[in-house]
Amino acid sequence: MKRILFITGTRADYGKLKSLLKKVEEDKDFELFIFVSGMHLVEKLGNTYKEVLKDKYKNVYIDFSQANTGVMSFDLGNVISNLTNYVRKTKPDMIVIHGDRIDALAGAIVGALNNIMVAHIEGGELSGTIDESIRHANSKLSHIHLVSNDEAKKRLIQLGEEGKRIFVIGSPDVDVMLSDNLPTIEDVNKRYSINFENYGICMYHPVTTEVSLLRENIENLVSALLESEKNYIVVYPNNDYGSDIIINEYTRLIKNKKFQVFPSFRFEYFLTLLKNAEFMIGNSSAGIRETGVYGIPSIDVGKRQNGRYSKKNKNLQHVNDDKIEILEAISNIDEYRKVCYQFGKGNSAEAFMNILHGEDIWNMDIQKVFIDMKRGKYV
Repeated sequence: MKRILFITGTRADYGKLKSLLKKVEEDKDFELFIFVSGMHLVEKLGNTYKEVLKDKYKNVYIDFSQANTGVMSFDLGNVISNLTNYVRKTKPDMIVIHGDRIDALAGAIVGALNNIMVAHIEGGELSGTIDESIRHANSKLSHIHLVSNDEAKKRLIQLGEEGKRIFVIGSPDVDVMLSDNLPTIEDVNKRYSINFENYGICMYHPVTTEVSLLRENIENLVSALLESEKNYIVVYPNNDYGSDIIINEYTRLIKNKKFQVFPSFRFEYFLTLLKNAEFMIGNSSAGIRETGVYGIPSIDVGKRQNGRYSKKNKNLQHVNDDKIEILEAISNIDEYRKVCYQFGKGNSAEAFMNILHGEDIWNMDIQKVFIDMKRGKYV
């Protein structure tokens, strides 16, 4: 029985990993371990570690000793130290990380430096801000790549990764999105006391390389939302540097009946809200990835997701952090109700388990090699 350790540091990556976690937990050939850190332990963001506990996995470790100072380099060091102690006790055969957060980077570092195989989900993508650098660093430290599409695979090959280490499985959250087990909109409205029939969803995060512009940018967005006279469900940002500026600006919305502001949602409940929304606005990756699966119009604001979308995003409008541009995009949402699949079609968990059960990955050398390009071709 091989031990598989997943790292989750945010409400978003936990939602994406859930379909994989359940499959591993149910499989007699594997023993699942989950290390919970990062945003999950921030009270003002909803203490979302409780959502992990509600799913009743056998082996869950909540890193309550973790510091959340908002200084990413300090917090990274703290996670590395705590995770190293946990890994020494559990002795996993594989560490699975997702995306571009510092918790994933800690998992990649701990695995690489302790000769433990690291599998990275959703590498090879473009994130914007410091997240993109972290994502590519995770890829270089990882031994196995579980990517969403062929474009991501090509980028990893461009980074010098061996083709045999890269597997296209799609994005695991699409499995959950297309399942028959999502709650009804009536259940969601009851649980969260939502009283809107029609609404947009707003999720806006700090751009860490443009914090000096953040106050003005979030003021422009909030002013546009107010002037649009639509109903909105607003979700708090992640805990990146500058998040307090955004949360403070949302105080303008508290007594306005057209707005309901929440620290977070349980993932399945958020998906039901998204599925029934008029549109989504902000700079969350959900606006790039998840909205297209349901054909929900999306308005991407600012530079955070630069490079992550393409002409294939038929449901997407991109605007600058400008009130007039944002209002114009809101007025045009009906033209963008188009379904587009770019990140899988709901079979990621099955593909993941087939890879785990195969012999190829377990026989791979823990020592990687860089694959050079010659005359424009990969060899």
